[in-house]
Amino acid sequence: MRIFLKYTVPLAFCLLVTGIHTIVAQQQITLSQAIETALKNNLDIQISKNALSANTVNNYIGVAGGLPTVTGSFNTNEQVTGLNQELSNGTSTNRTGVVSNNTNMSVTATMMLYNGGRVMATKKRLEELQKQSQEQVNTSVQNVIADVMLKYFAVVQQQNFVATLLQSIEVSKQKLSLIEARKSVGLSNEAEFLQANLDLNAQTQALQTQKIVIEQSKADLLRSLVLNPKTAITVVDTTIELDKSLQWENIEANIKKHPSILSAEAQINVNLLLEREANARRYPTVNLNTGYNYGRNQSGAGFTLLNQTYGPFLGVNASIPIYAGTANTRQVQVAKINTETARLQKEVIAQNFQNTAAKSWEAYSNTLQLIESEKQNYELADRLLKLMNQRFQLGQATIIDVKQAQQSFENSGYRLNNLSYTAKIAEITLKQIASQLGN
Repeated sequence: MRIFLKYTVPLAFCLLVTGIHTIVAQQQITLSQAIETALKNNLDIQISKNALSANTVNNYIGVAGGLPTVTGSFNTNEQVTGLNQELSNGTSTNRTGVVSNNTNMSVTATMMLYNGGRVMATKKRLEELQKQSQEQVNTSVQNVIADVMLKYFAVVQQQNFVATLLQSIEVSKQKLSLIEARKSVGLSNEAEFLQANLDLNAQTQALQTQKIVIEQSKADLLRSLVLNPKTAITVVDTTIELDKSLQWENIEANIKKHPSILSAEAQINVNLLLEREANARRYPTVNLNTGYNYGRNQSGAGFTLLNQTYGPFLGVNASIPIYAGTANTRQVQVAKINTETARLQKEVIAQNFQNTAAKSWEAYSNTLQLIESEKQNYELADRLLKLMNQRFQLGQATIIDVKQAQQSFENSGYRLNNLSYTAKIAEITLKQIASQLGN
């Protein structure tokens, strides 16, 4: 008994001090706080949002070429030349160093009247690119939430293993204390004392190993939160709560609403509009031109000393494509091929989601059933452990009986915990596919 107290009391005091320091130093974090932090810090989401911002700015009728363009020009030349001029009336001029100036200014506005519908197709394509960017942001958000939830509940799972170990260790301590008391009065032998110490030491080592696993799981969570890996955190949840209300019909109906599939649909529309743009190049282009011109020519000598023109102008320009080396035809063919490729890519995404959902649903529904039966086993193992501990105290059970009951209790606790986490993984996957995470 003295040996046990000699080592356990200082150890318990150290653990108590360490635990108090940890509680004070560590930051408690809930699942909602973890998700909020990840959504704020995740770089993939920020990149997706930047792409959305760029496509939102680009979604403008002027970018598509549907607004007039106005250009201004100004040109002036000053020159000094020699002049040798003879006119029909007999007048002749022969001078050097003649200064002359030529100035031209204009403001021109061009408005496209017709180009085969290419402007409207381009504008709609820009709208689809904006929609696609929004769906890519939604995809990134769903991926981040799913990743954080998996890492968060992985920490909870590992902490639950500790709870099971601690309960079993408490029994081992009681067992060792009772054997020491019996040994002091000659009712127990050295072999039982040594075996009880070995069992307690093995469980204590398992506890320390489990704490290392917990820290590794926390490091994974911190990486998902984009926080310093040395940040001290404490996960608040102590149990893995399962949502048992999921329905396969609802999941299957919402697969088509997944942002990745909607993004693929937007890509199909983009390629269809590219087809229209390529096909529009076969048609004439008609532009309306208007503006104002000013011209001034002045010379120090010669037949014309000053010539000045100014005034507005209005005109229509039409260009008709006749032959371009079959380039337009080939562009249309390539655009159609790209559209078909986009359709196939969407089908691949939809099939992958369908297969993943089906497998996750099987894991989800079957694991829920296994959890109910394992809960009964865990309750039975807990009762058995308490019974064997009582019988051992009364001298009606051996140390081996208690050890076997402990192993049954620990194994059942591990199985129940693993089943809960497996069901949670399937639940998160199903909600992610159905775009229901964070709702």
